[in-house]
Amino acid sequence: MINFQIRPDKLAEEMVDYSRKLGHGIEHMIAAGDIDTGVTARTPVYQEDKLVLYRYDNPSGKKATNTIPLLIVYALVNRPYMTDIQEDRSTIRGLLETGQDVYLIDWGYPDSADFGLTMDDYINGYIDRCVDHICTAHGLDAINVLGICQGGTFSLCYTATHPEKVRNLVAMVTPVDFHTPDDMLSAWVQNIDIDILVDTLGNIPGEMLNWTFLSLKPFSLTGQKYVNMVDLLDDPKKVRNFLRMEKWIFDSPDQAGETFRQFIKEFYQGNGLINGNIDIGENHVDLANITCPVLNIYALQDHLVPPDASRVLGGHVSSDDYSEQAFPGGHIGIYVSGRAQKELTPAIGKWLNER
Repeated sequence: MINFQIRPDKLAEEMVDYSRKLGHGIEHMIAAGDIDTGVTARTPVYQEDKLVLYRYDNPSGKKATNTIPLLIVYALVNRPYMTDIQEDRSTIRGLLETGQDVYLIDWGYPDSADFGLTMDDYINGYIDRCVDHICTAHGLDAINVLGICQGGTFSLCYTATHPEKVRNLVAMVTPVDFHTPDDMLSAWVQNIDIDILVDTLGNIPGEMLNWTFLSLKPFSLTGQKYVNMVDLLDDPKKVRNFLRMEKWIFDSPDQAGETFRQFIKEFYQGNGLINGNIDIGENHVDLANITCPVLNIYALQDHLVPPDASRVLGGHVSSDDYSEQAFPGGHIGIYVSGRAQKELTPAIGKWLNER
C-alpha cells in the first residue's frame, strides 16, 4: 500500500523553496528586457511584397566552402527564427560552420491584402523568384534547397515542377502522406468545411492555428511546461532561453486565406501528394519527377508530422540517391536540442558537401 502522508516540515520546506524560486524568477523576467529573435547576422538581398530573402553571415568570418548555396524554405506557420533561436541552438549557425552559404525566405506577416495569394503565388512565384535571384548572384543554374515542415512540402512541389533548378534537396519533418493513422491533426480537419471557414474569416488567424497545435498535447504544452518552468527561474540565462521559446510559440502570422483553403483541401483532406492529383498553377506535381539527391529527415517523437507521414517519400521520388535520417526527438527538438546541434546539423552539411 502506498503511503501518501507528507511530513509537515517537508511540505513547509518545499513551499518556502517554491516561493523563493518564484521571487527570483519575477526579478529575472523583469531584468530579461526585450527578447531577441534570431542571433546570426544577416543581410536582406531580395524583397517582394511581405517576403524578404536573407543571406546569413558566418560568425567566424570564414567564407563558404560549398560553392552551391543553400536556400531554407520555412513553413508559413510561425516564424523562421526557430532555426536561429540562440547562439548554441542554431541550425543556421551549424550549417554555416559546415561551409554552407545559407539563404532563408522570411514570409513576413500576411494581411488582408494577401487574402487572394494561392500556392501558385508562393511556389511558382515567390520561391521561384528567390531561386532565380540566388542563381543569378552565383552564376548557377541550380541550388540546394532545405524545406522545413510545410515549407518542405512546398519544396517537394517546387522540385517536382522545377527539377532543373534544384541540385540537392533536404526535407526536414516534411509531411508527404497526410492520412497516416497516427496523424491527429489530419484527423481533426478531415470533416471541417474549409470553404465556410475561409469565406467567413478571410485570412486564418495565426492565434487560432497556434492554439490548435497546442491542443494536440494540452497537458505538456499548456500546463506541465509552466510547472516545470519554476525550476529554471533561478538561472537568468535559462529564463531568457525559456522566454525566447515562448515568444516564438506565440509569434504566429495569419495565413493567406486562399493558400490555406488549397493546402487543407488538397493536401490534408485529399492527400494529393500520394494520390497524384495536385496542380500548382499550370504545373502538375508528380513526385516521380524528383531525380536529384534527396535527404529526408524526420523526428521519431513528432506529434505534428508523424514519422510515417515523412518516410513514404522514398517510395515516390525517382532519385537514385535517396537517404533518410531518423532523429530521436520531437518536431521542435530537431532544431533546438543539444543533440541536434552535435549530430544532425553537421550530418546535413556533410551530406551536402559530398554532393
